[in-house]
Amino acid sequence: MISARLPLLFILAWNTALQAAAYPPLQPYLDVTPSGSTLRPPPGIYAGPVTISKPLTLDGAGKVTVDAGGSGSVLFVATDGATVRGLTLRNTGQSHDQVDAAITISGNDNRIEDNVIDNALFGIHLRQANRNLVKHNRIRSKTAEASLRGDGIRLWNSVENRIEDNDIDGIRDLTVMNSPRNRFTGNTIRHARYSMQLVFSPHCVIEGNTLSDSITGIVIINSDNVTVRRNRIMHLMETSSSGIAVKRSGEALVEDNEIVHCAVGILADSPINPDEKLVLKNNRLAHNTTGMQFYGERGGHQIHGNSFEKNLTQVVVFGAGNALDNDWLGNYWDDYEGFDTDHNGIGDKPYELYAYADRIWMEQPKARFFRNAPALELLDFLERLAPFSAPDMLLRDPAPRFNKPK
Repeated sequence: MISARLPLLFILAWNTALQAAAYPPLQPYLDVTPSGSTLRPPPGIYAGPVTISKPLTLDGAGKVTVDAGGSGSVLFVATDGATVRGLTLRNTGQSHDQVDAAITISGNDNRIEDNVIDNALFGIHLRQANRNLVKHNRIRSKTAEASLRGDGIRLWNSVENRIEDNDIDGIRDLTVMNSPRNRFTGNTIRHARYSMQLVFSPHCVIEGNTLSDSITGIVIINSDNVTVRRNRIMHLMETSSSGIAVKRSGEALVEDNEIVHCAVGILADSPINPDEKLVLKNNRLAHNTTGMQFYGERGGHQIHGNSFEKNLTQVVVFGAGNALDNDWLGNYWDDYEGFDTDHNGIGDKPYELYAYADRIWMEQPKARFFRNAPALELLDFLERLAPFSAPDMLLRDPAPRFNKPK
């Protein structure tokens, strides 16, 4: 008899294991299926774990569930050229060290599509797996604090995979580690810690994704030549939240993204090699607490054609210095105080952003609590009205766009 004093999670896991033990195993069906053929099991619930060790198609047609019973992983794809579709995979174990996952892939050229993953610590784990397609899967982690969940999708030492059109919610992160030349397109990620984080993963493409209601959007660390294009990133308002953060990464291209209602729209440091520019082009930064934030600023950014709209602060440079060494051109600034008398769409005078008294909270972290407080706002207003000393110029856009982009 189970003691009433045992932890509730243990009792739930025990009940899940007892339930799964009553299900028939799926592995015998796979063992007798010839290579190159298609297995369509009878509808029902089957017990995991299951291993696919030869190229075949496992098609659940939306009527087959595989349950790991709260222990270990559900499905292992340990072959090349297999297809897994139409399954519900659920109830993994709780081990982060063992990476208990709904699907673990250690082969190449496989297709994982149209599956439902539920109550899985990790969703899909690609481990030294190349040229796989992970498409149109619905992924949910365990119910827990964000830091205690697993990754919705994790790539480790995996190249040239395509992660497309997945619906991911309630996970910890989507993590890409030591995995160059992967593509992430059309995915929707909500209620995560890091929606996407790339570490030592150059030449990746992140395009057309929708990321919202998480702590942080896209983080790129030590990953050169990454392209971030046409993503929608919204509602990231934790204290440390940023829509896109680029750290120690050169030759990145960030273009045509819409970043709305975030604590910081784009957070960037300077590339180690100033010739390896970070290009920020045609992005919309709107309704953020800070539009762009620089740290360790040494230049190396090309910032053209972006739209800065209704941000509480347009641009911030933390610590000493300014952003004058960057290439600013043709950006739209909704606080521009100038005219376009020749109607060519370009402001008659440059856009210049100065730091007045509000510089205090940039240079003194302890003062951030008082940011936008009435006293600091009054001091800032008075200094703009009658400066006690010459204010610091933060940036200069010589040809600001006059009309708001559509």
